Amino acid sequence: MARTALMNVMIQAAVKAGRGLARDFGEVQNLQVSVKGPGDFVSQADLRAEKTLHDELQKARPAFGFLMEEGGERQGTEAHSRWIIDPLDGTTNFLHGIPQFAISIALEHQGVIVAGLIYNPVTDEMYTAERGSGAFLNDRRLRVAARRELTDSVIGCGVPHLGRGDHGKFLIQLKNVMNDCVGIRRGGACSLDLAYVAAGRLDGYWEEHLNAWDMAAGIIMVREAGGFVSDIDDGQDMLTSGSILCGNEQIKKQLGAKLRQPLKTGK
Repeated sequence: MARTALMNVMIQAAVKAGRGLARDFGEVQNLQVSVKGPGDFVSQADLRAEKTLHDELQKARPAFGFLMEEGGERQGTEAHSRWIIDPLDGTTNFLHGIPQFAISIALEHQGVIVAGLIYNPVTDEMYTAERGSGAFLNDRRLRVAARRELTDSVIGCGVPHLGRGDHGKFLIQLKNVMNDCVGIRRGGACSLDLAYVAAGRLDGYWEEHLNAWDMAAGIIMVREAGGFVSDIDDGQDMLTSGSILCGNEQIKKQLGAKLRQPLKTGK
């Protein structure tokens, strides 16, 4: 598979940061961990990975700005281009020794995501997508699953954790969806869940109370694999609204209807 110079820059940065994460993952019990908030942790591994990504991407494209989970927003001299970075999506999984976490890098140009990368350094699965060029897992072209009925589908979701999100609303959504699908999966890393939709491993996915860096790369990944993406209310401003809903056209429509319906009496 031929890759553009831009994608090569992203891959090189991710691989370099991933080596450090893989090394730290092997020594997870010895990591220095500080608490950011209820159920939300940041490790020294997280900070090191973000610095590596920032330094590598800035060296290659010095004019671009950044939006980063730990480092916040940094303006570049090219006002319309910025990197959106999550150096360790699935931090809680990482800290518990669960190999379901990823580096997520997206490039936004004039408000549109034009490139994305999601990399799990433990499994060495590298998901890449550029606008108009398709989505890939390593060198294999990706397509979303072709199932047409929610009743045949496995759906991924995010579960609101301690101190965050509307737990009651989520339980209603969960019950409505559970009534009409094969099964629900909670992976714990939004970027990887979106990559799994692109790869056809999950038929659909939804989550709320997200940040831009959680889903930016996954948005273009799903779209370039032939999928459809919106927020829960069918809008297109996911990075601002903080919610996401995706799948192929039929599954996304059916899943959205379930998420927006009230809990039926007696169910």
